[in-house]
Amino acid sequence: MSAFRTIANVNQSPELINIKDGVLTVGSCFADAMGEKFIQHKFTVLKNPFGTTYNPLSIHTQLAYAIHNQLPAQHTFLENNDVHLNYNFHSSLSDLSQPALEKIVAETIGKAHYFLKNTNWLMITYGTAWMYTRKDTGEVVANCHKIPATEFEKELCTQKRMLDSFEDVYSKLKSFNPNLNIILTVSPVRHLKDTLELNSVSKSVLRLACHTLTQQHKDVHYFPAYEIMLDDLRDYRFYKTDMIHPSEDAETYIWNKFSDAYVDAPTQDFIQQWQSIRLALQHKPFHPTSAAHQAFLKNTLAQLESVSNIVNVDKEINGIKSAIQVTNKS
Repeated sequence: MSAFRTIANVNQSPELINIKDGVLTVGSCFADAMGEKFIQHKFTVLKNPFGTTYNPLSIHTQLAYAIHNQLPAQHTFLENNDVHLNYNFHSSLSDLSQPALEKIVAETIGKAHYFLKNTNWLMITYGTAWMYTRKDTGEVVANCHKIPATEFEKELCTQKRMLDSFEDVYSKLKSFNPNLNIILTVSPVRHLKDTLELNSVSKSVLRLACHTLTQQHKDVHYFPAYEIMLDDLRDYRFYKTDMIHPSEDAETYIWNKFSDAYVDAPTQDFIQQWQSIRLALQHKPFHPTSAAHQAFLKNTLAQLESVSNIVNVDKEINGIKSAIQVTNKS
């Protein structure tokens, strides 16, 4: 009998992620969503440290800063409504003085530098090929920070420009960390402010560039989050109320597709085990002092201790021990 839907089959990756591997996610808001999934499943993750960034050239620029552990040029800092920001980063990196912001940016870049040097996986999520260029410098910005639109030119990043930019940062990445594998994705979130027509143009540029790069580099992979969302989950029940962003169920479905294709068997076994422990940790008892709940806490503690040689669960163990102590005192 027909499944009455198009089911996306994701090819098994030749390289697989282990729970001990580090993962850095950068790019659009979907990089945040995937980063959260990694965190939930106890991977060592640095999630989108420079904040939400949509266009490929800005993402590559941020990676170059991380590689060189280098601050952006002074002319990229700005002040708007008493808040200091930087054109190369999201507004989540901001402060009320430039020296304070420079410190935040330096710490963020330094953290990304160290993590990138020691990680095994980099996931880049491209959001749009439309980008904004400063009229005064000709530089592409990651964020306009509510500066008047008259200060910028909107342009479409061509495939050639995106490929050239990637190749430049790719060579730097592989020199910096030869063991790095790169996963490219195109965000399944449509950019409707560009209109549906221009969003389609943008996504096609990104998708074709990703295809070209996977053909040129054996350590560059493509995960079809965009295709899964638009074809496999082709129903508004899989969207949030804004009808643009994937729902929680959709994100979980996409994560499971990713896990099946990119995560090794021992880690998949651990994820199943951790799911049971996570549910136990989220349990809210009606009677915290009961003997049954005390036994439940001790059983959960034993499960945590059984995986403590695989992942760091010190925080969870301390939380359970504290709950047991409170119960015993009662």
